[in-house]
Amino acid sequence: MSETHKKGFDADLVTADLENCCRGVEVCGQCHETHCLIGYAKRCVENYKQAPKKNVPGGVRNIPTTDFKVFENVELETAIAHILKECKDCKEDHTENCIINVIRNCYEVGLLGDIQPYEGSSLQYLMALKADFPERADHIAAIYSTL
Repeated sequence: MSETHKKGFDADLVTADLENCCRGVEVCGQCHETHCLIGYAKRCVENYKQAPKKNVPGGVRNIPTTDFKVFENVELETAIAHILKECKDCKEDHTENCIINVIRNCYEVGLLGDIQPYEGSSLQYLMALKADFPERADHIAAIYSTL
C-alpha cells in the first residue's frame, strides 16, 4: 500500500528543490538574495524554519521579478509540482503571501516569466496553466501525478 502524501509545508523538500534550481557561485559569484528569485525563496524558507508562520511579510511584493537569469526548466517544473503537492488547496481561504504561494511564484517567474494566477486549488491552477503554457503544464502535471 502506498503512503499518502501529507499536505503542508515541508521545508526540507522545498530547500532541496531550491538547491537544485540555484545557479550557484559558478554563475552568480555570490548570492544576492534580494535580487535573485531562488535566493529570495531560500531566505523565505530560512525565516520559516526559524519562526514557522504561514504568511511571509511582504511576500509577493518583494519577489525580484526582474531577475532574468536562465534556470533549468526541468528543475523548476519539478519544484512547482512539489510545491503544488504541499498546497492545502484552501480555495477561498487562499492568501497571496502564504509561504507556499510565494515560493511557487518565485518558480513561476523563473520558468514562465511572470507570476501566474492561483485561486487556492492545484487542479484549477494546472488547468489554467495549460491554456497559456500547454507543454510546461503537461510536464508539471506528469510530475505531480507521480507524487
